[in-house]
Amino acid sequence: MIRKVACKILADLSFETMEAENGAEALMACRRKMPDVILLDGQLPQMSGIDFLKSLRSETKGNHPVVLICTTENDPTDLSEAIIAGADEYILKPFDRELIAAKLAEVGLV
Repeated sequence: MIRKVACKILADLSFETMEAENGAEALMACRRKMPDVILLDGQLPQMSGIDFLKSLRSETKGNHPVVLICTTENDPTDLSEAIIAGADEYILKPFDRELIAAKLAEVGLV
């Protein structure tokens, strides 16, 4: 459900969107066409958000996309781990259009 809401928000902000059900599927999609921005759930099946980030950043052109990690955790250690793994910014769930737009503006995409 959160993925559908995020896609709707991004489409309303004029982004073309793709969805992936898990980290492995997302990584394969990135290999086919590297996106400009990734809204990444921190809790993914089959591959954690951190593992996805590490794999993404090791890919050719993997440093290009801006990655916003979505999390329910406000633990500085967890957020630090995400930033070290390659996240550019984070968004606390639940989020709305204004929060996503503000974070995208912070990273220069809106």
